[in-house]
Amino acid sequence: MHGTVELLLELGILIGALGLLGALAGRFAISAIPLYLLAGLAFGHGGIYELHAITGFLEVGAQVGVVLLLFTLGLEYTPRELLGTMKTSWTGAVVDLVLNATPGVVCALLLGWGPVAAVVFGGVTYVSSSGIIAKVLSDLGWLGNRETPTVLALLVAEDLVMALYLPIVTTILAGLAFAQAAWGLAIALLAVAAAFVVASRCGHLLSRFLASPSNEILMLKVMGIILVVAGLAEQVHVSAAVGAFFVGIALSGEVSHQAEETLEPLKNLFAAIFFVNFGLQTDPTALPPVLPIAITLAVCTIATKFATGWWAAGQGGSMFTGRLRAGLVLIPRGEFSIVIAGLGVAAGLDPQLGSMAAAYVLILAALGPMAPRLAGPIVHKRRKKARARRLADAQA
Repeated sequence: MHGTVELLLELGILIGALGLLGALAGRFAISAIPLYLLAGLAFGHGGIYELHAITGFLEVGAQVGVVLLLFTLGLEYTPRELLGTMKTSWTGAVVDLVLNATPGVVCALLLGWGPVAAVVFGGVTYVSSSGIIAKVLSDLGWLGNRETPTVLALLVAEDLVMALYLPIVTTILAGLAFAQAAWGLAIALLAVAAAFVVASRCGHLLSRFLASPSNEILMLKVMGIILVVAGLAEQVHVSAAVGAFFVGIALSGEVSHQAEETLEPLKNLFAAIFFVNFGLQTDPTALPPVLPIAITLAVCTIATKFATGWWAAGQGGSMFTGRLRAGLVLIPRGEFSIVIAGLGVAAGLDPQLGSMAAAYVLILAALGPMAPRLAGPIVHKRRKKARARRLADAQA
């Protein structure tokens, strides 16, 4: 009984605190994500008060949050749109990999962590946070923008690279044979290909199965399908988020709109839990020693990720505003980076790798949601200067 009381009290206080933080963020017209991350730091190990009773719930809730964020993102696009964008964005995916994995590799080598740690840390700096970016795109109303399909194509490409990368890294860290990594790689590729074919060919059947006049029944059906597919994706070493994304793009018509409206409250709740849990995993006392290097690395990879988005959106036909938004929205790192660093630490690599990754990701997870809001003032200032130049030319 005592455990139940503690669980309910901790959960109620946490959710209530998140509500207050969300209201505070809304009052000042800023993203609530950094405040949720700070709440996680405050209630985690080394914080002002450590939560105990609800840590298991928060870990599961965080996974559900990412899955729902990517599912609702997938609802905005069709398989044909996604395939068309990926065909034209594959060069952007290569540029993304080279520009953003290199700083992590170089940093690890300069710190003397060794080549295996360099491969691990390259993954930490490479992959953007799909969860944070999905939330930012939704909050800012950018889902229908011209550059957004390019951003999504890069995110999907990163998740596909992760499907190839994680089995190989796990094998290297465990000292297993290359044949085992190749087998895991083949399964991951087949799973992604199968998911895309099912989404494009059988989406109408899935929509028909899920259709229901009752929001309650629809919610239960959709949540069941999402979680099963996400679980199967993880089983074959593909991100659960990728599986949920493909479920989203498979739905179409009225069912798609109904599912989005029905799941919106759940998505918001579990997305907030995801960001809090992210902060809970970071020990604030381990951050100060590595903070200078983490800040330097963050500045470097902000530049490389911005360059990636700017170039890729330009290749997709976007002009200055779209290229600017694409570059800014890709900045945050998140869930994958922490998972990769955790694999390295668990395998006995330099312990500093974990605290460095935590500091680095926390910086970019906090700055990432705020950076895209700079696009409006920058564009306004540029247009104001352009008008002044035209006026000066006309007067001359």
